[in-house]
Amino acid sequence: MSVIDIIRQRKSTAFSFELLPPLKGNNIDKLYDTINALREFDPAYINITDHRSEYVFKDMGNGTYIRQRLRRRPGSVAVAAAIKNKYDITVVPHVLCSGYSREDTEYELLDLQFLGIYDLLVLRGDKAPDERTFVPEKGGNAHALELAKQIQDFNKGIFVDGSQMLVTKTPFSFGVACYPEKHEEAPNLERDIYWLKQKQDAGAQYAVTQLFYDNQKFFSFLEKARQAGITMPIIPGIKPLSKMSQLTVIPKTFKVDLPQELADEALRCQTDEDVKRLGITWGIRQCKELMAQGVLSLHFYALGATESVKEIAKGIY
Repeated sequence: MSVIDIIRQRKSTAFSFELLPPLKGNNIDKLYDTINALREFDPAYINITDHRSEYVFKDMGNGTYIRQRLRRRPGSVAVAAAIKNKYDITVVPHVLCSGYSREDTEYELLDLQFLGIYDLLVLRGDKAPDERTFVPEKGGNAHALELAKQIQDFNKGIFVDGSQMLVTKTPFSFGVACYPEKHEEAPNLERDIYWLKQKQDAGAQYAVTQLFYDNQKFFSFLEKARQAGITMPIIPGIKPLSKMSQLTVIPKTFKVDLPQELADEALRCQTDEDVKRLGITWGIRQCKELMAQGVLSLHFYALGATESVKEIAKGIY
């Protein structure tokens, strides 16, 4: 069953979480530890992030530099396959525009097809650190909508060069990202919602939000999305606060606001442990309110917060 079928058939709010592939040279055991810690809550699926390769300039020592491609983590395909094989849990690798040509993407889809992995999260991905605006790879997709259309062509048995597959198998199904407080590059929320509708029309079956802490902003976003004709499920993305540094880093990095009540409580925190306890308390309260409004699923960003996610899950399931 695809992710959309799984969450719709659940009798209660589904639970899922996201993992980050380990740095190059590290093994997968820490990811397994996270899965083992959260398995008791019957995850409907597990997302595996992906990150673009970066380019660095190597000094050749003779006054010249060469541009080299550097990849810091294994791809999501390998990690997804390992998790699927070990746990028999639905896995959802991220598929990006960022850092990939259309041909690269095609081979990634072929690998996933051979592995029997048919659920994807389709994303543009981040711009390179040295870019002011996003620049696609040569021959790559410029945004998630183009990537979605490539996947739909693949589902129809059409390769990038226009040739036909001899054999087609189970089609890929996919979700996309959305932003209750708008994407940082969008001129306004209404335009952001317009593009989300285009992604739905291109075949997206659900959307997962960027992390947020103010449920009222999520409910307002959901209402506007429905008014714009977006009917697919919109799954809240939850990231528990767990460190003092996050009180400034998260709002700055993700362009999200802390509601005043949470900000006031955060100001009273003196240690990481204080913030962690606040994050768990707020997370339980936030999730219970979302569940009371009938969300089909909750998706947790577990990186660096496995213990907090576990405590929140204990409090709501």
